[in-house]
Amino acid sequence: MNAILNWEEVPIFESEASEATFWADNKPHLRLMEGSVAGVAEVSESVTITLRMDPRMLARIKRLARSRYLNYQSMIKQWLSERMEQEMARNNPNSR
Repeated sequence: MNAILNWEEVPIFESEASEATFWADNKPHLRLMEGSVAGVAEVSESVTITLRMDPRMLARIKRLARSRYLNYQSMIKQWLSERMEQEMARNNPNSR
């Protein structure tokens, strides 16, 4: 199975049968799919921050993110969001 790395690699199909044949042999790469999910609002509402981190910890985070086909910064944001929800639920059980 071939992984599609760029949407331009997907041809314009002449029929549903040709599209089915193409997708039987190809699949979108997970990084390509991740980029498609991120909305425009997320980008415009982001704020840049600086965070100092031990280089070994960052290397481990990057390896882990790569193994999950994620951008390491997106993975860190996901972790922070999940933890924030846990803390908010713990501090205010009626918030859910």
